[in-house]
Amino acid sequence: MFEIVDEPIFRNKTHVFDDRLHAGELLAKKLEEHKDKKDAYVLAIPAGGVQVAFVVSKKLVIPLDLVLTRKIHVPWNKEVGFGAISWDGLMFLNKPLVASLGLTKEDIDRCVKKEKEVIRRRLKKFRGDKPFPDLKDKTVIIVDDGLASGFSMLTTLKTIAQMAVKEKTVAVPTAPSSAIDLIKPYAEKVVCLNIRSVRVFAVADAYKQWYDLEDEDVIDILTSFDKPK
Repeated sequence: MFEIVDEPIFRNKTHVFDDRLHAGELLAKKLEEHKDKKDAYVLAIPAGGVQVAFVVSKKLVIPLDLVLTRKIHVPWNKEVGFGAISWDGLMFLNKPLVASLGLTKEDIDRCVKKEKEVIRRRLKKFRGDKPFPDLKDKTVIIVDDGLASGFSMLTTLKTIAQMAVKEKTVAVPTAPSSAIDLIKPYAEKVVCLNIRSVRVFAVADAYKQWYDLEDEDVIDILTSFDKPK
């Protein structure tokens, strides 16, 4: 049965979080049932999701790892995606958007090739030779700093579902209601503190302080993270 948890006082509001660290602290409070669980993992989507997930993982005292899913960016607007692709090659396209943008198969193939290269580079940079954790029969909490269209999270959920996990929880500070509708068939639970039903949505609008994280920032966070014994 699908369950959604939000924060009623944050509904349809903007600038409700000081920054990603503050959002992570508030998310962790909604996830306290998972504290100290031996069969749970926090999985972060880089880059911004790593900062949120770092706090969630520390507060809950459960391991942190990464899932390398990339938005497939519109060639002339790097802030907009028309789909997403995961680290194992699973891909979903926003077909209505693709049609409205007039993207050709050649355009799509070129963009997908570019994102695959970014994923390959990031896997080497972030993981090195470290194997992906065995998630069979585990509860996974997938964290990002927010959803926009929801396609990156959808792709991540579909990829994780192939690993025989026990339960999938999505934990994000902010999202439009349309993105939650997109992903809810693929998760047992969604924790989203700031749900907005608006025509124009930007993840950044949920934060008082917003800045892009670089790969080096992600590495710094991972380096400083000591996994629980």
